[in-house]
Amino acid sequence: MEAFRQIPSVDHLLTHALTGELIASYGREWTANAIREVLSVCREEIRAGQQLPTDDALISRAAALLNQQAALFPVQVINATGVIIHTNLGRAPLSQQAKLALGAAAGGYSNLEYDLAAGKRGTRNAQVESQLTRLTGAEAALVVNNNAGAVLLTLSALARRKKVAVARSQLVEIGGGFRVPDVLRESGAHLLEVGTTNRVHLNDYESAIEQGAQLLLLTHHSNFKIVGFATEPSMKELSGLAKAAGVPLIFDQGSGALLDTAQYGLPHEITVQEALQAGADLVCFSGDKLLGGPQAGIIAGEKTLVDKLRKHALYRALRPDKLCFAALSATLRHYLKGEAQACIPVYRMLGREEASLHDQALGWRQQLGEGLVIPGRSTIGGGSLPEETLPTWLLALETRAPQKFLAQLRACQPAVIARVEDNRVVFDPRTIFPDEDQHLLAGIKTARGQNKD
Repeated sequence: MEAFRQIPSVDHLLTHALTGELIASYGREWTANAIREVLSVCREEIRAGQQLPTDDALISRAAALLNQQAALFPVQVINATGVIIHTNLGRAPLSQQAKLALGAAAGGYSNLEYDLAAGKRGTRNAQVESQLTRLTGAEAALVVNNNAGAVLLTLSALARRKKVAVARSQLVEIGGGFRVPDVLRESGAHLLEVGTTNRVHLNDYESAIEQGAQLLLLTHHSNFKIVGFATEPSMKELSGLAKAAGVPLIFDQGSGALLDTAQYGLPHEITVQEALQAGADLVCFSGDKLLGGPQAGIIAGEKTLVDKLRKHALYRALRPDKLCFAALSATLRHYLKGEAQACIPVYRMLGREEASLHDQALGWRQQLGEGLVIPGRSTIGGGSLPEETLPTWLLALETRAPQKFLAQLRACQPAVIARVEDNRVVFDPRTIFPDEDQHLLAGIKTARGQNKD
């Protein structure tokens, strides 16, 4: 076809006057590859009966493609959803001190595996392990890259080719298709299901041990509840049974709670300390949920068991880097200093008063000159305290096209992530930082201007 013969070559477009700026910004090779991708799409369009774009239009497409490919990731977004531990938005935001520690560790060399006092190689886990044992009362602790890795390492080191008893009520699947049975399978352990979906008794675990179970695994329900005619034995009961049988009791606590959530008007979430005091031999938990730190998987408990995990070959593959240790250590210092509630954003958000939330939402309405301030609920999120919410106040904006409005908010710089409730777009002040107010309002005004309805 004549149209195909008229498609310009890559070399021709690289000499175009408009391309020089792209080459200066992105380099010749990257620019050339973008042009090739654009021309490939152009050929498909011609086959579909479309006209050949001009050279200027092709270069404009290449520029848009390069801009997309070169975009920084991740970028800041404003979380107006009211979901405090939002998995899709990076879970727990870090404290100011943790952010400073990240910058210090990232910008130069550090003593990650160097003992300054001895002047020789050290261990990267030592400082954080000391902090964790002081906080939790555990004999030892180990940090890996996330809680799934913590559970996988624990099972691989302690239960490979062994039977592991897990209650049917705890064979959970959480976000991203992560399933407890799959982790057991990957670790080489053999699943031995205990009890029924809604009722599990102590004698079910006794039967499992009689059938050869060599480890008892308890898992957090994470993102769902079993209500009604349901029961499970207590941690203390299971600990007594496990110790009498000489098998370890492992608790996948998940949320990383070190503080009592009941003080915020929420149900009590068993803390890491309480689980260890109740007799769990090892507790696995996340760093970026209720702990309020970076993504990490933390294992705390009996020293002999932690040492087995430390020596396992899988541990090296799961070790976190210097940035994780820097942010985690700074976060743990808040707990040691008794300032976690004041300094860690998750707890500041949990502790906000309704009057303060109402005043903030009212201020937004006054500055925008539109909207309603209505009561609502904020969600904890992140697989912690399933289905639990806190009262809040929302700014609600009427729109005939709420999904279009949400898309325009997401296109702002920084992007604004909101939600729809009763066909209105709503914004929850609980998850907005003080320095984000004006960016939020600017984004709403920009999106509102594009969404005239």
